[in-house]
Amino acid sequence: MTERDGGRASSPASLAAAGGPRFAIRRLVPDEAALFRALRLEALERHPEAFGASLEDEAAQPDSWFAARLEAGIVLAGWLPGMEAPAGLMALALPRAEKTRHKGLLWSVYLRPEARGHGLAPALLSAVLAEARGRVEEVRLSVVAGNDRARRLYERAGFTAWGLEPRALKLGGRYYDEVLMRFRFPGG
Repeated sequence: MTERDGGRASSPASLAAAGGPRFAIRRLVPDEAALFRALRLEALERHPEAFGASLEDEAAQPDSWFAARLEAGIVLAGWLPGMEAPAGLMALALPRAEKTRHKGLLWSVYLRPEARGHGLAPALLSAVLAEARGRVEEVRLSVVAGNDRARRLYERAGFTAWGLEPRALKLGGRYYDEVLMRFRFPGG
């Protein structure tokens, strides 16, 4: 379900964390490419080990490249009460290929430090899963081994580990393993 807010699509408009504050959560639209770009580059700069993409590669891309990503996928942003800038992102890629369109991919998961511990991450994840429901049978993700906080978030939401990719990422001569996880919708 979507609603309109100042010409921007909302999906869903807001979610409440259990007993916590209300968050504004909505889908970013292509006109917000600069906003998406800024938060995505911040994520890549602060946590390069957590993403397959590099800051250098994505910083070289124009806003139109980010707009195309917003057009092609579902990128949700979340705001803490009283904040003008988004405090977090989560995105869902929906493959178009016939043989893989049954599974979505959770990507670009990032919360600003000041947003952590307030319930925004579970609210964003719930919103992503709501977007995925009815479109795919399962949602997959990879998380750097050792990122226990993120892994616990995913496990609480119902994701289960199904594999480990050793040496999945290499950054500055160091290798990072990734835990592969999936969430299966009932009947999926």
